[in-house]
Amino acid sequence: MSERDAILAGLRAARPLMQALAPVPDFTVVEEKRWDPRERLERLRRGMTAVKTEFLEAGPEDWPQVVVDFVLRERLPNLLFGPHTTEGRALAAAWPAQGPRLEPYDRPVETFKRELFEGMAAGFTTTLGGIAETGGLLLAPGPMEPRLLSLVPPVHLALLRAERIFDTLFQAFQELGWNREPPANALVISGPSKTADIEQTLAYGVHGPKRLVVILV
Repeated sequence: MSERDAILAGLRAARPLMQALAPVPDFTVVEEKRWDPRERLERLRRGMTAVKTEFLEAGPEDWPQVVVDFVLRERLPNLLFGPHTTEGRALAAAWPAQGPRLEPYDRPVETFKRELFEGMAAGFTTTLGGIAETGGLLLAPGPMEPRLLSLVPPVHLALLRAERIFDTLFQAFQELGWNREPPANALVISGPSKTADIEQTLAYGVHGPKRLVVILV
């Protein structure tokens, strides 16, 4: 028997013992955290503002104008968005004919890579909700809102509806059905990009958006 065969035989012989000693997965929640809507909102806002997230409040009907006003006030030359979502269509309908450009993300990145990485001032996305316990936005990028839409532009505008704030990430997974069928791509964003790699000094906006602005409906 070769040395290789001996090693494999030893591993096969040890498999029953390894399986017997393996811990049983436990996905139970020791304490289910629940807060009223006001407390959920305050917890999320407190957690996200601590890491430099900005908030703009809006109503169900006027949020597109709040986005327009922000872009005008900040003198941003353009805003990248997903034109095929319901919110994207509402934003396009409210966009002024003159002024900053509303740029649709409706083509493969290879066809406008330089424009995307060098020319886009801000990106607008929807969210699936927020997480009150840790303070964050829940996104599931896909064809209508690709990941680069929120990752590349220096300013990320994210639409969050207050009634879609979950108590915990566990609750979000349950209510969205992700405990049964998880999405191909999902992420939680708590604030603008940051790193402490350089001399252990926290720096913002190093590899991603320098600003995260939540449009809170």
